[in-house]
Amino acid sequence: MSRIGKKAIAVPQGVTVTVDGQAVKAKGPKGELEFVVNDLCTVALEENEVTVKPVDATKRARSMWGMCRTRIANIVDGVTNEYTKSLELVGVGYRAQMKGAALSLSLGYSHDIDYQAPDGVKLATPKPTEIVISGIDKQKVGQTAAEIRAFRPPEPYKGKGVKYADEYIFRKEGKKK
Repeated sequence: MSRIGKKAIAVPQGVTVTVDGQAVKAKGPKGELEFVVNDLCTVALEENEVTVKPVDATKRARSMWGMCRTRIANIVDGVTNEYTKSLELVGVGYRAQMKGAALSLSLGYSHDIDYQAPDGVKLATPKPTEIVISGIDKQKVGQTAAEIRAFRPPEPYKGKGVKYADEYIFRKEGKKK
């Protein structure tokens, strides 16, 4: 029994959710999102609550049950509130700036890296060493943050690189003579 899957998703005021077969659409003040539920789960909309149930008791169906419920909860939450992720650049000369809609990163390579954000994701640089990623789709925001971090992941000796703002870098001691 999935502890997450059996909880009903409450639809907040100002959000309209429509269930059409396996497709779930949520429309709110921030925008509109859609998610197609796996065939191993069924979705029902009853009195401002969305419920997800597995089709049968197989392990795969029970695995999909919790995941589908979470994805639907994320789209309902995303159309009311935006998701944000913050990245920090640690290192001498590491900086980020916006060039139009693209993000230009100077990360110690011989060239700058220009990153174009996907549709529905907004990038901002309040400080040269800080990047704020925001959008209504939680998956896209997290994927964009992971792609930017992958250009120069933090290393454990000096802590240089691109890291999440709330990430702790476990530091190692260097070689000794």
